[in-house]
Amino acid sequence: MAWHSDLHKRKPTGGRKKISRGRRKFEKGGPTIEVVTGEPYRVVERVRGGNLKVRLYSTDTAQVSDPKTGKAQVSKILRVIKNPANLDYNRRGVITKGTMIETELGAAKVTSRPSQTGVINAVLSP
Repeated sequence: MAWHSDLHKRKPTGGRKKISRGRRKFEKGGPTIEVVTGEPYRVVERVRGGNLKVRLYSTDTAQVSDPKTGKAQVSKILRVIKNPANLDYNRRGVITKGTMIETELGAAKVTSRPSQTGVINAVLSP
């Protein structure tokens, strides 16, 4: 887990900040969720501010939209073609935003953040 605080950064003037407190829970990041193809599995989590996030761990479908017709439909994911975010994700078939997936409708690019939104939205590639 990573810490997302700005305590380690310098002041706008260039001077060093004097850290006068410890880390806070809201500055702590959560574990990385790596979405893969498989049996659909989602978990609803409470996050900062009492809001809810749907964490998607695995799925076998994607909502694919066709830019030519403007229609969207649910399609089965066949395989992960390429994940430009990370070579290791590419090899392991992890789905993140920007991943190229092969669906029953054709090759599509993922436009949503599955681990944050709980769904995979994609747009057909020309």
